[in-house]
Amino acid sequence: MLRNRIPTFSLLAFSVVAALPAAAQLPDPGMSITAHDTAVLVTDPQNDFLSPDGVAWGVVGENVTENNTVANIDALFAAAKEAGLPVFVSPHYYYPTDHGWKFEGALEALMHKIGMFDRSGPLSVGSFDGSGADWLAQYKRYIEDGHTVVTSPHKVFGPETNDLVLQLRKRGIDKIVLAGMSANLCTESHMRELIEQGFEVAVVSDATAAARVAEGDGYAAALVNFRYIANDVITTQEAVSAIRQARSSE
Repeated sequence: MLRNRIPTFSLLAFSVVAALPAAAQLPDPGMSITAHDTAVLVTDPQNDFLSPDGVAWGVVGENVTENNTVANIDALFAAAKEAGLPVFVSPHYYYPTDHGWKFEGALEALMHKIGMFDRSGPLSVGSFDGSGADWLAQYKRYIEDGHTVVTSPHKVFGPETNDLVLQLRKRGIDKIVLAGMSANLCTESHMRELIEQGFEVAVVSDATAAARVAEGDGYAAALVNFRYIANDVITTQEAVSAIRQARSSE
């Protein structure tokens, strides 16, 4: 009897799913940027991703250049500082002890192999200045101004392993303008966890970028998931305008 029901159920399910692409349109919830409860969050604004001398430039450089990612992140930093919005940075660091991990995913294995985000230790900044783990030089005036919150490092992709959510909650932040690197890895993972934690998230689509390799286009993959999951997907120009408007409406 069960065998007889499966084809009918499957055919019905297929018919419903097949009808969706023509009729379905995802809603656009949007997110209002307000001065009292919104922060700008940038993931991994570091040399290994954003500098032509970085170890990942060979696979991300084309998309970083195409999106004007470096300048767009700069514009977000500048707008947030001017408007007085809190700014958070969630960095990616590996210490020597992290190289003792017994198993890794594909990108973890690659990052460890090429020494990406390597630091000499959690309590030392020896050889940090100008290294791949250091901030892109033009961002230092924003990140090192004594007001930007630099969280503890995330170790894989998402903020589950650092103190980002605690830092946001302690400051009464409910909404996040999200940018940084890399789109389908750390940026997307931060978006997903923040959504799960009850934050509203607007992703700035041209203030991020990703690797393009034989196995696929990371940026294209991220754009689909941003649209499916985030409260809003906006451009840098739209984000900067909204941040300035939030300040003027205080």
